Amino acid sequence: MLDSAHLWKPTAVPAAAKERLRILFIAKHALWNGELHPEDGNHAVYHREMRETLEGIGLNLTLADSYETLFQRPDVDFVFPLLNRGGFLNSEMLLPLLCTRHGIPFLGASPILRGLSDDKHLAKREASARGIRTAPWAIYRRGAPVDAATCPQGDRLVIKPNASSASWGVGDATDWAGVDAAVARIHAEGHDAIVEPFLDGSDVEVPVITVDGRPRIMPMMLFEQADPTHLRTYWEKRDLVDRSAKYRLVPLEDEAITRRITAMTETLVGIFAPFDYGRFEFRVNLVTGEVNFLEVNLNCNLWSAKVFGRSAALAGLSQAELIETIVAESLMRHGLC
Repeated sequence: MLDSAHLWKPTAVPAAAKERLRILFIAKHALWNGELHPEDGNHAVYHREMRETLEGIGLNLTLADSYETLFQRPDVDFVFPLLNRGGFLNSEMLLPLLCTRHGIPFLGASPILRGLSDDKHLAKREASARGIRTAPWAIYRRGAPVDAATCPQGDRLVIKPNASSASWGVGDATDWAGVDAAVARIHAEGHDAIVEPFLDGSDVEVPVITVDGRPRIMPMMLFEQADPTHLRTYWEKRDLVDRSAKYRLVPLEDEAITRRITAMTETLVGIFAPFDYGRFEFRVNLVTGEVNFLEVNLNCNLWSAKVFGRSAALAGLSQAELIETIVAESLMRHGLC
């Protein structure tokens, strides 16, 4: 059983390690000093908060906002990589690969595990192979035939990039013509497409971090939707449009569903470990009780206003304690403190 995060104490980076270690924080908006970004919305605010939190912890921090920083080996001991969306297919793997090439320890999962988790099709296969329920789906790789015969059945189908985050590129359709057009659009943008039936309900987010070398499930959060048929968009998730009346983030209080999701998460964690921190997502119909696995997000959003920050507060942790715990545990895993 994974331990609950309600009962443990935060982990601190030793003072000597803070003084000795040179840490590179690399994120698209690591140097951002504004409010919402016109395209990335609150993601820029999140990166600024993360930078300020790491500085407040007292880490010896170097800042960067491009992959080029790691084309040659930088003079650092550890990398905190948050440059996940590079605008090209499988960009999530590039920073971990560059760190691996240079032999620099870094926060998060290895490149191959990042690839496994970011590929929604492969993550669903891992879950399905272990008896974890997930909706039927079809993967349409760019350059491969787009066969209507493999498309799952449903009155309403969701189409999105197979490695999307924050629902960018998501759309829906009610017939094959609509699906085909959406897949073609995603392929034209340089990405693979995944198609699955829309599931009425709300998303349950399960944050997992490492404490004392062991994975811990933090308090689960529910994106409670006023309309269970609403398809959440990128613009809503990035606070670029008003979504206040559509859904709210609240603690999951249904004990029976919590137990079921805990068992599923325990199975999934072993597939992707070690990953330092990650978010496991499920779709729950609170009327029927049906639970389906959706996806895994390693190196996910840690912003205080989002799932991890809100969950940490429920567990009695400040944002700084959450981030320092994640960093300290990874440094210990790599033998740096």
